[in-house]
Amino acid sequence: MEPLASKIRPQKIDDFVGQEHLIGVNKPLRVAIDKKHLFSFILWGPPGTGKTTLAKIYGNSLNADIHELSAVSASKNDIRKIINKETDKVKLLFLDEIHRFNKAQQDFLLPYVESGEITLVGATTENPGFEVISALLSRCRVFVLERLKDSEIEEIIKRTGIKINKKEKDWIINMANGDARQAINLIENTFNLYKSITIDNLKNALQSKFLNYDKKGDEHYDTISAFIKSMRASQPDAALYYLARMIDSGEDPKFIARRMIIFASEDIGMAQPTALVVANEVFKAVEVVGLPEAAINLAHGTVYLSLSKKERRAYDGLMAAQQDVKKHGNLPIPIELRNPTNKLTEDIGYGSGYKKYNEKSYLPDKIAKKRYFKR
Repeated sequence: MEPLASKIRPQKIDDFVGQEHLIGVNKPLRVAIDKKHLFSFILWGPPGTGKTTLAKIYGNSLNADIHELSAVSASKNDIRKIINKETDKVKLLFLDEIHRFNKAQQDFLLPYVESGEITLVGATTENPGFEVISALLSRCRVFVLERLKDSEIEEIIKRTGIKINKKEKDWIINMANGDARQAINLIENTFNLYKSITIDNLKNALQSKFLNYDKKGDEHYDTISAFIKSMRASQPDAALYYLARMIDSGEDPKFIARRMIIFASEDIGMAQPTALVVANEVFKAVEVVGLPEAAINLAHGTVYLSLSKKERRAYDGLMAAQQDVKKHGNLPIPIELRNPTNKLTEDIGYGSGYKKYNEKSYLPDKIAKKRYFKR
């Protein structure tokens, strides 16, 4: 039986919901599709925002020979089969979760993308700057997708054709959190189980075994959130439990390690600066060792970060400084801090009066009394 998400998937760009910054009038993907412009690109954004749909609409606009693979299970042999296939059409490879292709696989793919033998459309929820080799990335344009707005999720819900009252619809929109696939799957599972959409039925379906852990879905974000919050609360037992759940569900270990690096600076910071060193080393170990053994490295780092003292002064200071940057724009830099690059700037006093240790604030005059780092 064809899944509901597949049944209602838009076939034309005019039927697509959301991502107006990419598919609106004169926007880049709209122009590429309308003009049948042939190029490789990567779609980077949260789950359920239309990456697969946009890839298929683009491929169909070219009348391409579309090959859809998941980087989780695809191999070099799968790529060879596409290359060796005889066709007069454009060979378009839609590679979902492209960040899961290792360096050797990406190196193998590179010359075929470079020569144009394969047109690559990659999809990822992770920053391609971290996960895609620079040579391949330089041959692909990156389009960033945004979480869908509530009004856009509402429009997609209408397209399911299932009767849903406003109270239940609002509940689904809130639960979906900008993820169309999450909304559609929840509606489909609830209707299949109970034949009607009520709040209680939705809650029961959400907790049922029919909605398993989805590495792109809500469970992905809920579990990593629980993992981070457990470390923040200095509870290594809880943190290890959520780590084990993620590993058992096939979560990308590098995703977990990256979140630990962020946590080390955001939540531990100056209280224990070595936490950042440990988190970075855990990431390196995960890259070198790989699963299943890398789970031990992740556990080591998890316990260390959980037991470390916590403080957020550096993080809070940065947030406050960024707010002032947005509020005040580029305030004039004090003249003693400016770089005298030529005689004219020297003559007007650039750099003069600078003292390494000075009680006078070196902040711009308008915010001279601000203190971002709490001592």
